[in-house]
Amino acid sequence: MQFTSSIIAAILAASSLSLAAPLEVRNTPKPTPDAPASAPAAPKDPLLTQKLLFSDLASDRFKLLPNNEDFVFDFNQEKGKGGKGGDLFAANRKTFAALVGAGSGMAVGFLGPCGFNTPHIHPRATELQIVVKGTLVTEMLPENGVFNGADKTTGRRVIRNELTQFQMQPFYQGSVHAQFNPTCEEAIFIASFNNEDFGTGQVVDELVAMDNEIVAAAFGQSVAGSEVAEFKKNKVIPESIALGVEQCLATCKIAAK
Repeated sequence: MQFTSSIIAAILAASSLSLAAPLEVRNTPKPTPDAPASAPAAPKDPLLTQKLLFSDLASDRFKLLPNNEDFVFDFNQEKGKGGKGGDLFAANRKTFAALVGAGSGMAVGFLGPCGFNTPHIHPRATELQIVVKGTLVTEMLPENGVFNGADKTTGRRVIRNELTQFQMQPFYQGSVHAQFNPTCEEAIFIASFNNEDFGTGQVVDELVAMDNEIVAAAFGQSVAGSEVAEFKKNKVIPESIALGVEQCLATCKIAAK
C-alpha cells in the first residue's frame, strides 16, 4: 500500500481527534514580518512531531521548521522544579522537534550541593556524560554476569568513579547507574544520547510501584508489605534528583528533607 499525500493527510486528521492532550512542542511558527503588531501568535501545532515523522524525505522536514530559531534548544530554563537536589533538562524529540530523525538527544544536569541523580536506566540509548563544572561520583552496574572476580561469589561489579571537570564516562544502554555531587558547590554535567527518544526509568521508584508483596519478596522479606505500603503513602521515594548521601549532607550542613 502506497502512502499518498491524501492518505497521510487523512491519517493526521484522524490522529488529531484522538489526542486527549496536545504534545508539548517548543517550535511555534512566528508571525510574518508584515503582520500587524497586535496580531496573535500562531498556535502551536500539536501534530508537528507526527508530521516530521511522516515526511517522505529528510529534506521535507525543513519546510515544517521554517524559522532559524526552530533549531535552537535553550537549556537556560527555570530551575527549582526538578527535585530537592537539582534540575535536569532534556532535549528529545518531544521537547525539541528538530531532533526528529537525528538519532540523538541531550540533557544538562544541575546538581546542587549533595545533589543525587537517583539510580536509573535509559532503555533506548547509551549515555556519554561529561562533567563541565564541579565533581561527580558515579556508579554503574552493567548487567547480570558482570562480577568483581571470576564468578558471582565475588559479588557484582560496581564501576565507581569520581569525575572532575571535563572528564567523561559512558553509561551503557539499559545499565543501572547513578551520580551524586559529593561537594558543597554546584556540579553541572552534559549528557549525550544516541537516540532522540532515550527515555529514563528511575529504578527504585519503579520497583516500589509494584505490588507490596512483590516488593517485599524482592528484598527477601527483609521488609514487610505493610512497610512498603507506608513508603508509598508517605512518598518517601524520590523520583529523580534528590538530596544525596548522609556524609555529604552533614559536611555541608544541609538538613535532610
